[in-house]
Order: sequence, then C-alpha cells, then structure tokens
Amino acid sequence: MAKRDYYEVLGVSKGATSSEIKKAYRKKAIEFHPDKNPDDKEAEAKFKEAAEAYEVLSDADKKARYDQFGHQAFENGGGGFGGGGMNMDDIFSQFGDIFGGGFGGGGFSGFGGGGGQRRVKGSNLRIRVKLTLEEIANGVEKKVKVKRKVQAPGTTYKTCSTCNGSGQVTRIANTILGRMQTSAPCNVCGGAGQTLDKKPNDADSQGLKVVEETVSIKIPAGVVDGMQLKVSSKGNEAPGNGVSGDLIVVIEEENHDKLQREGDNLHYDLYVSYPDAVLGTSKEIDTVTGKVRIKVEAGVQSGKILRLRGKGIPSINGYGKGDLLVHVNVWTPKTLNKHQKEFFESMRNDEHFEPKPESSDKSFFEKVKDMFS
Repeated sequence: MAKRDYYEVLGVSKGATSSEIKKAYRKKAIEFHPDKNPDDKEAEAKFKEAAEAYEVLSDADKKARYDQFGHQAFENGGGGFGGGGMNMDDIFSQFGDIFGGGFGGGGFSGFGGGGGQRRVKGSNLRIRVKLTLEEIANGVEKKVKVKRKVQAPGTTYKTCSTCNGSGQVTRIANTILGRMQTSAPCNVCGGAGQTLDKKPNDADSQGLKVVEETVSIKIPAGVVDGMQLKVSSKGNEAPGNGVSGDLIVVIEEENHDKLQREGDNLHYDLYVSYPDAVLGTSKEIDTVTGKVRIKVEAGVQSGKILRLRGKGIPSINGYGKGDLLVHVNVWTPKTLNKHQKEFFESMRNDEHFEPKPESSDKSFFEKVKDMFS
C-alpha cells in the first residue's frame, strides 16, 4: 500500500511553518497515542505514521529532500531506509520532548501503557558510498565494512538506584500556581534505567566494544549526489536495554568519462567527420545500459540534438526515465593535403556548400532555451 503524503498525514500545507508542523504533530500524537487507544491497531498505525511524517518535516534538510524527491528520498522498497523502519522506541526516544506534560508529567509511559522506562538510543554512524552512473541508473546493492560499537559479551547491567529503573526523576516545586510536578531523564543513567554492573577488560566505561561488520545496503535507482539514506539499527548500540542508532549513507556520484548528468537526463557529445556529416553514417555510443548504434542522417548540422527517449536515469519518484541527448559536433579538419585543398577550393562557390538554414533549424540560443524550459 502506497504511503500517504506527509503533509496530508499531519493535516498541514506545504507552506506550513515549523511551529505549525510541531503543533499538528502533537495533536495527532495525543489523539492516537497507544495509552489512549489500548489494543487499537489502527490507532497505533496512525501514531507511527504521524511520527514518521514529523521526523522528516521537522528537519530542514530532510524536508527539502522530501519536497524534491518524495518518499523515495528515504526508502528503497524494503531496504530499511527512511522513517518506515521506525518502532515505538524510536518514536518515544526521539520525539517524547514535544509533548511537554501531555502524558503523565512529561514523559511517555511506554508502548501499550506498561509504564516502562525511556529507552536510550545509540549514536548514528555516517559513511559515504561512491556510485558510478551505471549503478545509479540500475540500482545496486553495496556491501560495506562498518566499525560500530556493540555490547561486549559478558557485560551486565543493573537497575539504576537513583530512578529505580524508570529512567525518569520526578521533582515537585512550589510555585505561585501551587505545587508543580515535572519529570526529566535521570542524570545518573541518562534515562536508560540501568547502570553498568560488570564488563570485560576490552569494553569501555559503558560496556561497549568496537567491532567491524559487513553491512548490505540496497540503493534504489535514481539517487542523486549528496542524498542521504538511512539503514535502521546499524549504528552504535546503546548500553543496557537501549536501541541501536542508525547508519546514515551519503551518496557520492562519480564522474563518467563520456556522459554528463542533468537531473534525470544525460548528455553525450558525438563528434562526426565532415564526410560523415555530408554523406550520413551510423555511430555506436555509450549509454548507462550498454552501447547502442544510432543513425546520423546525411547533411546533419553541427549542434543538432538527437533525443533517445528513456535512455536516461530513472526518476527517484517513479515517474519513468529521463532521456539521452546526443549533441552532434561536426569536426572540421585543421590541416589538408594539396588534393583536399584543391577540392574545397573548387567548392567555394558551389551552391550545395552555401549555408541555407531552414526555418525549422533552431539557433543556438533557442536550443539552450528548449533544454532548460
């Protein structure tokens, strides 16, 4: 089932301010919170959907990428990218502060009303992945080695004595409005509800150690340079019963020696000799899916653009493919032998060699205008 538009999910327009987005999310989260709708799968789904929409629209960079590329800027149809991989722990740990005192003194009581503690999330990791134009056009699965922190074998944790495992400390203050109760993450355990009990010698102060893992990353076709994809739970682990951070994958597009990318379209410079331009020919050219042979008509003019439809890059939004634009350049020889010079001298006043542009022949500026319109 296709995902709903994030703006539609929160009930805001594309021009909504950050405060309006935040307000709309708070309203939706209160309406569909699991504590208010126990055992209601539909409400749970809408709660997650709202959190996913807010995760993107509340971040300026993510919002800009979503506005340009839609849902596929963050997901790859099952590869673990984007907000679609969020679980309840992700939501509670990342967005709990937005509710203020909306649920029992400032914190979530946990999924399903169980009164569990806040679960700490491990830090994210970031890597850059270089892709060729062919890999971008066809989609690719990359295997990369990542050094991440995991809980060391033999590490044990115990209930935090300060917060008694809740991860929250409650304070009561007397104000002019009366006694006010506030909750905040425990400063001893960091909100995890647990502290380190025992650890092996090769673990750090949190009971974590660095290991190298091979991570498989499925990259969808049509990504662009600088785009960031997320592989859920492949960042650093958190101590105790926390949840793992994410692996952020930054796309880096390698230059192609013959093709130039412009959005979903590709450009190719084809050089033909003067005799081939006069007599016509066929040429083999490179595309992102292999070589193809194209026909060059007799009398072709330098600057002619041949459009090969559907030979460009697939749209990241699933709107088909771009085109390959072949720019014909007639190569004029710089040196001639005596016989060649005599031939062209004899053609100086020949009517067949006189320029006769037709009304259908566009000027250079008209061609540039068409390319960018």
